[in-house]
Amino acid sequence: MKIRINNRDIEANGDYVYLIAEAGVNHGGNIEIAKKMIQKAAKAGADAIKFQTYKAEKLAAKNSPAYWDKTKEKAGSQYELFKKFDMFEKSDYELLERYCKQHNIDFLSTPFDHESAEFLNELMPAYKIASADLTNHPFLKQIANYHKPIILSTGASTIGEIDEAIRVIESEGNSQIALLHCVLSYPTDNKDAHLNMISHLRQVYPHYVTGYSDHTIPDQSLMALNTSVFLGARIIEKHFTLDKSLEGNDHYHAMDENDIRAFKNNVNIYFNILGEKFKRPLEVERLAVKFARRSLVATQSIKKGTTITEEMLTWKRPGTGIPPKDINLVIGRKTNIDINEDEILTWEMML
Repeated sequence: MKIRINNRDIEANGDYVYLIAEAGVNHGGNIEIAKKMIQKAAKAGADAIKFQTYKAEKLAAKNSPAYWDKTKEKAGSQYELFKKFDMFEKSDYELLERYCKQHNIDFLSTPFDHESAEFLNELMPAYKIASADLTNHPFLKQIANYHKPIILSTGASTIGEIDEAIRVIESEGNSQIALLHCVLSYPTDNKDAHLNMISHLRQVYPHYVTGYSDHTIPDQSLMALNTSVFLGARIIEKHFTLDKSLEGNDHYHAMDENDIRAFKNNVNIYFNILGEKFKRPLEVERLAVKFARRSLVATQSIKKGTTITEEMLTWKRPGTGIPPKDINLVIGRKTNIDINEDEILTWEMML
């Protein structure tokens, strides 16, 4: 199965990986920084840049506890954190969407309330739903009714809960669904990434595109992202920042523009080296087969009419004569010409 986002076909078993640079609120409420993030992500090769659209009072109760690393993000409650970054209005997102078009990158933003989902429908080619809303069935129904592709993160969910979410979406006539493995831990330790769950999602839901939303701290080789692609992820979401050293919950475990370039290059190499699935000799191996394989070779001069014995034979390169596997078909035959020592044997030399 596949989903289609802005003329890009993303297939469950395809060779294209759709990369979402999750800007979130790493712009800090500064529209110029948000625009710069769009520009940098696009230039580096991301397919989409995604923001988050919410108002703190609609998203979290004022005493909602924090669940992140407080040494990196000092906000004491979810409400306190969200309130710091909820200053963008509809007009700001409209501006950012236009700026994305100018830079040929898809605009996305995760909505967290009814009103946000409604006005974002005019701006986005697809919806990304956060893991925390996987069990928010009324919200899923609303978004499903826009009949756009839905990228659904599955962090902290059971297979039963994923089944229920899929049924809710499909009951509204929308089957354009992608499922992203995700771990709701910020940051996610490598030992807690459990990327094998991507394989499980692919096994349980073979008809849906599978992906990965990553919260690990990126290493130089980007092993978490690379491994997720090896396991079948075809949509990758990773937090994006202009500067990993900035204070805040989503900077230190984010990728930057250099990481985007490195990952895109890794993906290109990966699919390039995969090649054909079924084992067979390749055209590039033709000369190797001819010259690197062995042929039967005379260990001594052999006169015409001599019966060939095993002691008269060895095997050497190139492979242009009788292959060693046929040695038992050669032993006991008589030669019909004189054969020189170290000469490659052919069938024409014997009766």
